[in-house]
Amino acid sequence: MKLKHVFHAVVAAFALCASATSHAADAAYPAKPVTILMPYSAGGSSDIMTRAVAKGLTEAWGRNAIVENRPGASGMIGAEVVAKAPPDGYLLLSTTSSYPGTVAIRKQLPFDPEKAFVPVAMIARAPIVLAVHPAMPAKTVKEFIALAKKRPLNYSSSGTGGNNHIAMEMFSKAAGIKMTHIPYKGIAPGVIALISGEVDAIIASSPAVMTQVKAGKARAIAVSSAKPTSLVPGLPAIAESGVPGFTYENWWGIFAPAGTPAAIVNTLNTSVNKVLVGTEMKNLLDREGAAAAPMTVAQLADLLPKEIARYRKASQEAGLKPE
Repeated sequence: MKLKHVFHAVVAAFALCASATSHAADAAYPAKPVTILMPYSAGGSSDIMTRAVAKGLTEAWGRNAIVENRPGASGMIGAEVVAKAPPDGYLLLSTTSSYPGTVAIRKQLPFDPEKAFVPVAMIARAPIVLAVHPAMPAKTVKEFIALAKKRPLNYSSSGTGGNNHIAMEMFSKAAGIKMTHIPYKGIAPGVIALISGEVDAIIASSPAVMTQVKAGKARAIAVSSAKPTSLVPGLPAIAESGVPGFTYENWWGIFAPAGTPAAIVNTLNTSVNKVLVGTEMKNLLDREGAAAAPMTVAQLADLLPKEIARYRKASQEAGLKPE
């Protein structure tokens, strides 16, 4: 009996030690550099915001937060890498509202797009902007629609199924026009295509396109918010300029592989939210025409299922068939 009691005591002691070690490991997070994988090309709005967040995390933690670009397949190559990574908090995914858009038009993916990730933090939200090359004669939404009905127009996007693609298809359907879609590997090259004259138009986030607009290399026509917004001052709403009811919003967020310990997810959420309310981040988002969107883990819990369902409905209404 004594041996039995000793055995149980030893087992209990080991369990307590293991539990203490586990909690200590969570409390010590991060114990090494954290990589945030960016599934789009460098230079786009998502890349700029993610690097700003990484800089803030590095300063707060005293550990490096590194951004690594892995573009391709409209963000799905990078997403797959993170989906299959160890759920230890050291490889994260920074993605955008393009993610559910791409998922919505894919027949099959090598991972479960709804269950492969746990939301960590929301970075920002912003309306999208309809912009054209300066040589285009259209200066209003109504003029743009009239021009598209007279001659063929094309537009660029961050990739097939991305939010730019689906948003423009939704706009075209609502406006009663048809345009040719030319996908690029990320929004940055898509914007370059616009300012170089390779394409006629783009519908993109204000951070992605407004710098070129301010430089006179592109012309912004309207925003996708229901009403004019202070985030992109001076522009009318598409819904009030010839396409009633049309609204759309971009978001940027950070995700971890499913199964990442709650303590680590909470640490990341708290850390990112602190960066978002900092003066440096606020100034960057103001310049980019976006608004910080700090949210709790609980508030983000059902983000992906809801967004994927919404984009599937939108893609079906726009006539986009899964590939």
